[in-house]
Amino acid sequence: MLEAEFDKFADEYEQEHAASIRLSGETPAFFAHYKINDVAAVLQRRGKKPLRILDFGAGVGNSLGPMREAFPDSEIVLLDPSSQSLDIARTRFPGQAHCQPFDGQTIPYGDNHFDLVFTACVFHHIPAEFHVGLLAEIGRVMKPGGSFFLFEHNPWNPLTLHAVRNCSFDENAVLINAGQMKSRMVQAGFFNTETVYRLFFPRFLAKLRPLERYLATVPMGAQYFVHAVKQAL
Repeated sequence: MLEAEFDKFADEYEQEHAASIRLSGETPAFFAHYKINDVAAVLQRRGKKPLRILDFGAGVGNSLGPMREAFPDSEIVLLDPSSQSLDIARTRFPGQAHCQPFDGQTIPYGDNHFDLVFTACVFHHIPAEFHVGLLAEIGRVMKPGGSFFLFEHNPWNPLTLHAVRNCSFDENAVLINAGQMKSRMVQAGFFNTETVYRLFFPRFLAKLRPLERYLATVPMGAQYFVHAVKQAL
């Protein structure tokens, strides 16, 4: 997750993203909203309202709009190594979040700070040897009982593979299956985890999407998320 890599694509991110997902029939906004809707639904079932939220690898802030809608009273931090991406996020959403530069290693907040950490399709840009360390760093800044939602592309889905191969900012991406990711999360200290597969039907089959709740454990969705809860002290 090198700063230069995403500074290079920051200005064209939206156009590149939209082109890469064209076969799905959906827009980048659809993908941002579904993720935050899933997070909000899980937290509602748990009776949790996060006061402080960290968007790890927030980029140009695509998740901030739906995140602010779902959590209007929360303090939100957008963390990213790309200063150019954060500049775009500030312009798009003035005053809606704190944009925090990241050195790629240490999250500049104290222990037990955030109630919720969210990351969307970030880790496939980070070399695998850094995953456990960064996951542990995320765990450090989470409050006990706090939630971590990690969304990733599913390498077992053929449409996902097509989208990644045809996206310029994914040129160095290495996709991670859910089993690998859960194993790395366990190594980092996240033991209470749940995996949910999502996005089985493109837009022309949208009427079938209510069936997805029965397919959550079938590893063929275009994306998946792992939800982890930090153990209480």
